[in-house]
Amino acid sequence: MTPTSVFKCLSDETRLLCLLLIRQEGELCVCELTASLALSQPKVSRHLAQLKSCNLVRDRKQGLWSFYRVHEDLPEWVLTVLDTTLSGNRSSLESCMENLRSMGERPERLACCD
Repeated sequence: MTPTSVFKCLSDETRLLCLLLIRQEGELCVCELTASLALSQPKVSRHLAQLKSCNLVRDRKQGLWSFYRVHEDLPEWVLTVLDTTLSGNRSSLESCMENLRSMGERPERLACCD
């Protein structure tokens, strides 16, 4: 993983917002990201697939749901960049978080291990 590949993958606003929301919440499913970003499911899924191909996120299936979380093997410098970006830009995520809070029934997460 090189700085160029990480920043190239995060150069799209939707991918960056997805990753920041996932980092903040720990884990989100596609439907939660769709609601929080007010975007279509295919668009969100396409961006998540790109984040996954860049090894920035991992997914897991739980019934019909696909949950995404920050990849646990990310180098420390990438986590520092994400955390610094998140802490310095919480206000830009506020509308997304409001959408997520007003989503209604969110999928239940079951404890599992990979």
